[in-house]
Amino acid sequence: MLQPNLSHLAIFAAIARHGSFQKAAAETGVSTSAASHAIRGLEEQLGVGLFHRTTRSVALTEAGQRLLERLQPLLRDVAGAIEEMNDFRTTPTGTLRINIPRIASQLLIAPLMGRFLAAYPDIHLEVIDQDALVDIVAAGFDAGVRFEETVPEDMVGVRVGGPRRFAVVGSPEYLQRHGVPVHPHDLNQHEGIRYRFPSGRLYKWEFARGDDKIEVAIKGRLTVTDQPLAMRAAQEGIGLAFVVEEQARDEIRQGRLVSVLENWCPAFAGFMIYYPRQRQMPSALRAFIDMACTL
Repeated sequence: MLQPNLSHLAIFAAIARHGSFQKAAAETGVSTSAASHAIRGLEEQLGVGLFHRTTRSVALTEAGQRLLERLQPLLRDVAGAIEEMNDFRTTPTGTLRINIPRIASQLLIAPLMGRFLAAYPDIHLEVIDQDALVDIVAAGFDAGVRFEETVPEDMVGVRVGGPRRFAVVGSPEYLQRHGVPVHPHDLNQHEGIRYRFPSGRLYKWEFARGDDKIEVAIKGRLTVTDQPLAMRAAQEGIGLAFVVEEQARDEIRQGRLVSVLENWCPAFAGFMIYYPRQRQMPSALRAFIDMACTL
């Protein structure tokens, strides 16, 4: 039997990861038809089907799952060996894939990406906005960004971007009609703009002052999964929103929003870039972390 082509095996792993020929083709830099041809050739060489295909989905067969389990560590070793060659280059190269929540993409990636790509013309940066927690290794990411308390324990984490604060904000008109809360428990008498996690859980607003820590299950008729939308709703007077203060800074400065309960909203550590423990950190990731630490 002819040995399978390494690039075909990489395409196979990408399709398994994405559940999509089109997305895998984009990641590996080939056309969708070329990716399909590669898998047909691989299946013919191995004499087994690797995927169940329908018009709507792509799923691994049992044989495909077994191959993927054996193949992933080998592909990582190959990628690591190639990455080590970057140590002999004057500038980092390669594709850097980062999984990041939407709020961090606005506050961390947006101010950084232009400068980073200008400094490293041989790096391709792929940023995937995804609020749900994912296994970055299984999903093929080089790194993830999350608040410190949600970084998996088996990952290496680097704090970036400095401390952050949450803020309770409302429009001047809303506060004039409903009054200004002076204690977190006062929020029980207010209309709140609730946030639902991708898991389905509603977020309880968290407050602290000294040794006092309070969680409030907010009541309200509007529930969102996006902080900018919550902030827009607050500007329109629908209710109070709980957002990262930096995100609302311009609206507060211009008087479109008012921050309340400030003495109950202390600073916290902020974002961390995290990545798997491994022998060799990709040079592109090392360069990105170094630049992000200057923010």
